[in-house]
Amino acid sequence: MSMDRTSNKSLADDLVRPLFNTSVWFYAIVLATGTVVSCGAVAWGYQLWYGIGLSGKRWPTFWALYLTNFVFWIGISHAGTLISAILRLVNATWRRPVTRCAEVITVFALMIGAMFPIIHLGRPWLAFWLFPYPSAREIWPNFRSPLAWDFFAINTYLTGSVLFLFLPMIPDLALVRDRSTGWRRRVYGTLAFGWRGTTKQWNRLESAMQIMAIAILPVAVSVHTIVSFDFSMANVPMWHSTIFGPYFVAGAIFSGIAALIIAMAALRKALHLEHYLLPLHFNNLGKLLLLMCILWGYFVFNERLTVWYGNEPSEMAVFWATQRGAYAPLYWTMVIGNFVLPLAILANPKTRTIPGTVIASCGVVIGMWLERFLIVVPSLTHKQLPYSWGTYSPTPTELFIMAATFAAMVLLYTLFAKFVPIISIWEMKAGLTSRMDSATLAEAQLMSTRLSGVDLPPETEGEHA
Repeated sequence: MSMDRTSNKSLADDLVRPLFNTSVWFYAIVLATGTVVSCGAVAWGYQLWYGIGLSGKRWPTFWALYLTNFVFWIGISHAGTLISAILRLVNATWRRPVTRCAEVITVFALMIGAMFPIIHLGRPWLAFWLFPYPSAREIWPNFRSPLAWDFFAINTYLTGSVLFLFLPMIPDLALVRDRSTGWRRRVYGTLAFGWRGTTKQWNRLESAMQIMAIAILPVAVSVHTIVSFDFSMANVPMWHSTIFGPYFVAGAIFSGIAALIIAMAALRKALHLEHYLLPLHFNNLGKLLLLMCILWGYFVFNERLTVWYGNEPSEMAVFWATQRGAYAPLYWTMVIGNFVLPLAILANPKTRTIPGTVIASCGVVIGMWLERFLIVVPSLTHKQLPYSWGTYSPTPTELFIMAATFAAMVLLYTLFAKFVPIISIWEMKAGLTSRMDSATLAEAQLMSTRLSGVDLPPETEGEHA
């Protein structure tokens, strides 16, 4: 029992320490990412003042980097809620240090992705036209538009993800409250909602988490399916496809797992969490990444095969532009990053190490961003009739805003890890206690057997020892 208490105290001390001890690297990261975010905000203000033409949106390519980043960030958001919910439901015990790291990515990625439809608007102050609000003029949104569905889906997913993140945080916030003084104690006390750890509170928390884990799965799948409808319901070459729904969901989970591995590796190094984020966790996530790599490869082959077999002139123009035309370097870089590199690294247990999974994940994140770009731009620059073909090149305004979103993700993640334990303390304690109880039970069974005069085989005694 004393060992159990000592281990729990050490675990709590390690995971709470970053909240009270601030290093110079925290200020450096906040300053650097905050500067980039500020530059992105200035670029957006510049675009608002001088017009949407500064973003390179010209006929026929009216969707480009903004839509690419919208789909990319919505896909990254599947890292947390979907993975965490599945691991909770199947009671995978190795998930405990991973869940909160993943759930935070979901909330912040959704917040960033949801901004891009507004950034894309020439008059963003009219964004409320998407909302289904009662109007005296009886003007309602066009519910036949997939963009109206995006509004409902993303807001539902964001609300559910915030609840799914916040519920398991309550016991840890109460722990930080009890260790704090002054304004910190008041803030954490408010967020803890009077948590005292009674049996009734634990039962209600477990029930709520179980309900949210079940409810969030269909919502997460529907969100990226609806995002795929933005493409598949348009009569644009290589967009009008029936496989876009599962194709987008598989790609979202694929990029989400890769983003989670990168975030875990950075936290492990920055916060000295080597005793909690173990090679086991990276190995298991690497296996999941390998599975999604193979599934993604199948969907890409399926998409390209049906286009080639159908041999429609408008679609073949896009097909050859990506295979051996102007977009071929981006396409084959995508194939290497999303398929060749992770397959070569993760299929071999000897290279499925922490550095190996991080390298494979970096390739996947880059490759999945390129995939979104190659879905959007080549099809818009090669419309149905050749006279409507055009070209596209990104502008500095777009690049600044895109860089600001990546910096915003790092900034928000850093601030969250500073003010909230990034690993769930109570879940780690529950796992530690269950292991202690198992060891105590095994020792009791061993002692009982010996007292009864029946000796165990040597290998069994060795296993208990």
